[in-house]
Amino acid sequence: MNHRLDPYSIRLFVSTAQAGSIVRAAEQEHIAASALSRRISDLEHAFGTPLLVRSPRGIALTDAGRLVLSRGMRFDAELQSLFHEVKRLGDELSGRVRLHANMSAVIGFLPERLGNFMAAHPGISVSLQEEDTRDVIRACLDDRADLGIGVETSVAAGLDVRHFADDPLHIVMPARHVLSGKPAVKFLDALQHPLIGVHEGGALDRSLRAQAQALDARFEPTVSLTSFDAVCRMVEAGLGIAVIPQSAATAYAGSAQFVRRPLDEPWAARRLMLYTLRRNPQPRAIQALMDSLLG
Repeated sequence: MNHRLDPYSIRLFVSTAQAGSIVRAAEQEHIAASALSRRISDLEHAFGTPLLVRSPRGIALTDAGRLVLSRGMRFDAELQSLFHEVKRLGDELSGRVRLHANMSAVIGFLPERLGNFMAAHPGISVSLQEEDTRDVIRACLDDRADLGIGVETSVAAGLDVRHFADDPLHIVMPARHVLSGKPAVKFLDALQHPLIGVHEGGALDRSLRAQAQALDARFEPTVSLTSFDAVCRMVEAGLGIAVIPQSAATAYAGSAQFVRRPLDEPWAARRLMLYTLRRNPQPRAIQALMDSLLG
């Protein structure tokens, strides 16, 4: 058989056979009787044999017509079932999204946003992994992460970059520290005091070392730790002051034992960006999380 079968024509044939009349079937299917009759003729041509016996008294099925009716009813039911299943998949979001984010995003922004998203989309699971910004971007480029959040930086072609949140740098110090009376603190002034560092070799550590070098000074933390909460505990104990993002300062240095002041430098206006591997279109679960995080 060199002709393609048209599912709509099979449906019209089934309706005609069940109605016992081309006119009645045409009314049920909302199609002109002449157009329906032509469709059945094309179907007969495709099969190479008559399916109906037409007479002034109506229609009757041939042996081939009875076979097409039997198989056609099952075929139409399967087709309708397929349509509804595909539509249901289109209406319901499901899947797994791999999200990699730096420490300040995990601490300061993601808990509430992810909680709201997962409550609204229970069919989507989010796998969250904390990494330094460099590793976040590499994971996106290597397609090990669907979405990445990290500090604004230049990236290779192939990534889409969108603004996620502002997270400026602050100085956190004990309540009675000599710098606590200033409305904002210059970095050079902060470098004159014992410093608590965070995540040696990470994005923030590298940035502070570079900025100190530009001032012909040295960034040499007395203690370097791997988490913002540990840094704030050391500050609280009086071991030094720290330069950390506003999000971390809000989360861990909000009590009366601390004073928080903006870092008075143009480069302290730190921004977090959302990184994604460029795809068109993005898978629906990924796009849904992206829209939620940016919204």
